[in-house]
Amino acid sequence: MSETAVDREHTRTGHSVDALKRAFLDNLFYIRGRNLDVATSNDLYMALAYTVRDRLLHRFNQSSKTFKHDKARSVCYFSAEYLPGPHLVNNMINLGIIENVRTMTAELGIDLDSLVVQEEEPGLGNGGLGRLAACYMDSLVTLQLPAIGYGIRYEHGIFNQSIVDGWQIESTDKWLHPGNPWEIRRPKLTMPVLFGGHTEQYKDDGHQRTRWVPHEVISGVAYDTPIPGYRVGNANLLRLWRSEAVESFNFKAFNKGDYYAAVECKIHSETLTKVLYPNDEQAAGKELRLRQQFFFSSCSLQDMIRIYLDTSDDDLKHFHNKFVIQLNDTHPAIAVIELLRLLLDVHHLEWDDAWHVTKHTFCYTNHTLLPEALEKWPVELFQSLLPRHMELIYEVNQMHLDDVRLKFHGDSEKIARLSIIDESGNRYVRMAHIACIGSSRINGVAELHSELIKKTTLKDFYDLSPEKFFNVTNGVTPRRFLVQSNPPLTDLITSRLGDDDWICHMDRLHCLEKYCEDSNFQDQWQAVKMRAKQQLSVYVKECTGISLDPASIYDIQVKRIHEYKRQHLNALHIITLYNRIKDDPHYKMVPRTFMFGGKAAPGYKMAKLLIKFITSIAEVVNRDPVSRDLLRVVFCPNFNVKRAQNIYPAADLSEQISLAGMEASGTSNMKFTMNGALTIGTLDGANIEIRDEVGHENFFLFGNTIDQVEAIRNEGYQPGKYLQENEELSEALELIRSGYFSHGDTELFKPLVDNLVSDDPYMLLADYASYISCQESVSAAYLDQSRWTRMSILNVARSGKFSSDRSIQDYCDNIWGIDPVPVEI
Repeated sequence: MSETAVDREHTRTGHSVDALKRAFLDNLFYIRGRNLDVATSNDLYMALAYTVRDRLLHRFNQSSKTFKHDKARSVCYFSAEYLPGPHLVNNMINLGIIENVRTMTAELGIDLDSLVVQEEEPGLGNGGLGRLAACYMDSLVTLQLPAIGYGIRYEHGIFNQSIVDGWQIESTDKWLHPGNPWEIRRPKLTMPVLFGGHTEQYKDDGHQRTRWVPHEVISGVAYDTPIPGYRVGNANLLRLWRSEAVESFNFKAFNKGDYYAAVECKIHSETLTKVLYPNDEQAAGKELRLRQQFFFSSCSLQDMIRIYLDTSDDDLKHFHNKFVIQLNDTHPAIAVIELLRLLLDVHHLEWDDAWHVTKHTFCYTNHTLLPEALEKWPVELFQSLLPRHMELIYEVNQMHLDDVRLKFHGDSEKIARLSIIDESGNRYVRMAHIACIGSSRINGVAELHSELIKKTTLKDFYDLSPEKFFNVTNGVTPRRFLVQSNPPLTDLITSRLGDDDWICHMDRLHCLEKYCEDSNFQDQWQAVKMRAKQQLSVYVKECTGISLDPASIYDIQVKRIHEYKRQHLNALHIITLYNRIKDDPHYKMVPRTFMFGGKAAPGYKMAKLLIKFITSIAEVVNRDPVSRDLLRVVFCPNFNVKRAQNIYPAADLSEQISLAGMEASGTSNMKFTMNGALTIGTLDGANIEIRDEVGHENFFLFGNTIDQVEAIRNEGYQPGKYLQENEELSEALELIRSGYFSHGDTELFKPLVDNLVSDDPYMLLADYASYISCQESVSAAYLDQSRWTRMSILNVARSGKFSSDRSIQDYCDNIWGIDPVPVEI
């Protein structure tokens, strides 16, 4: 090979400063068409992104060859959401090149941080579900497990949020507008997706067959993003599908002068993947969501079958030996019936073989305890969009109910509850039932949640098939939420442990425990936390104009805005403190900064009112000279992964305050704990396991237990009783009702107060007294900085269980049965 060829190869794959520099300048000139002296910041970012991507592709191509050669069993993760966060820094960390890139850009007179901020965040998810999927993709590849993540390439992701006069205002998320250098479009990798029409029966070689004659066909085009593991040779694939028209331009209509008709098919087809989670309050929104779910499930299954037939010598009867599909909640549950259809109607397997393959391919993760959150679709809508699937659902349901009758003889109510078709009123297709029937494994996402779904949400399926049920407690990736988000803490931990092996073996953090009483280490720990708080205060000042005191307790609740998350309980605490300050000019308290962040669904009026409520409280207490030195309240707009990376390291206190039995798991609680924040929380979701791991004395517990909640409900919950018994609670609600936080308008927050006083479905009033008392314990603990720092160190030292690496290993051991396949570079 010539010297020039060697140099070129090294330029594309090398990690040295020199190789990175040559690659960067080449990409700037040949891809962006710019010289260094005229390049914009976006040009420079794109050139650097392509430089990093070159190295990812080297790993990805080698991984593909290795997996094909080894005929390795692969995980296919089906998720309607992914929230990967910005790729650039995470990819440089995983490749181990970030310091060399920083040196390279500095030598060229470029500030790396100024390029990092250019990257748009892919808003391909709504919250915890999508972020979990991204964490799992990171851990799958870091553990060297072959995997493909399948989903939708939404052109417009989760909306951008701004706060205007205290109200949430939504605007379009145009994350693709500046270009996405991380993805590769595969125009030849296109899958037909059928909708509507009817079915026909025909005979083929003596076999009775069914043909689906669709009314509409849409093409799904693959867009691939390589996902690198942390300092390993492996790179896996995130494959997202974009909808396109089979024929994008109608020349006949154009020549007749009907210019709209000429592009109508293109516009209609591309609408399918335009936006993440359309508002489904209207029938059109419901239909679009079902179409989206079927679209990406069908594309993905066709792709998997294509891969199988290209790489395997076996027929499709052994498909499940090559692939295992994990359904991330009920959104992709239609994939169960679609795989059955493809095997029966397209590849002509016999029914028993097709159903055996289907049942042994799928596994299902349930993420909710709320029956109303389990998706179901009107039979009429389902029939009109997916007529063949409706036929197959009836067949599967009949076979399923025949088995149910044998096990639960004479129990007609149980049989009705276990049916895929809900016939209690208007007829619906229950998607969670399809997932349960068609999966070999079903798991919850925290120990409590997994037990509760057996007793409540999925009790009938547990009674039917208890051997299917497992627990896999959620986890978060330490690469994103510690190494990238909190470099000073990462460096401090590494300096004490002697190396950075702990980043992939989080159980090693236990070695920090012996330093928790070390005054020198405590000083270093406090300095890291103070630096993070100062940096966050600068960010908050820039985006809200509010000045913060880094010496105050940073009390933070950032997550989706929802009544069950109980942001308004947090707000009632703020009002209680404010009343104490106003009533007693000499009232002593530890200064607090209350920080909120999160988005409310556009159609969720009460959640949007909660944002207005929080911002209105902030307007009063931040302006009042009596309170503003002791209380600060701030709502950080447009909370996302990028902003979260500034927030988690700075938190002193993490608010995880949902009513016991409401939160399936939670993952923000893990991110806060991993960064040394202490938790105030109920015995809900993964809070229970966090408390058990970090030590009960290092967790601020309040509130009714799930048994107590159930007992209160059974007695007939009366929120007014708690109002009468607690003067501070009564005063807080009366102050809201009076219009104090709404410029005298007594109607603005009336729906919020009335809901609490008359109904209070999430029992804020029942937990209020316990919460206020627990918050006093928080303040007392913070006054003793040595004690507080010791608790913070132990929270981090004992957070190893909550790495997504452990979660994925649990899936491998108990659910998937797959082994690592190391890739040599």
